[in-house]
Amino acid sequence: MNQPSAEARQRALLILQVQAGQITATAAAQQLGLSRKTYYQWERRALAAILESQVQQAPGRPLKITDPEKEGLRRRVAELEQKVSQMTQVMELRQAVRELQATPPGVKKKLPSCKTSSNKSPPLGPRPG
Repeated sequence: MNQPSAEARQRALLILQVQAGQITATAAAQQLGLSRKTYYQWERRALAAILESQVQQAPGRPLKITDPEKEGLRRRVAELEQKVSQMTQVMELRQAVRELQATPPGVKKKLPSCKTSSNKSPPLGPRPG
């Protein structure tokens, strides 16, 4: 946090002195080189800032403030990564199909085993017909 300037410290001190009854608002305004009306405006702002600083807050560290735009982008990146993963799987499957289709007739290509309900692989020979 930035340190207040000497002028800000002087204004705060004079406002507190007026509030404590040590000096008048007119005297404080004269010391600051202000009109009494301007002094009262500054005093209202200072007192409002004091009250604002005393609002009851939840215990512990404050929640991390998130940027909605960044969160939206993070979600979008996750969606796109999922789509890329799905498309990669589709491309791999298409490539496997192309390889199977390119196998010359009569050449048996070893296929990944498929488990049936009886846990036996189906026969690879010609079907009875």
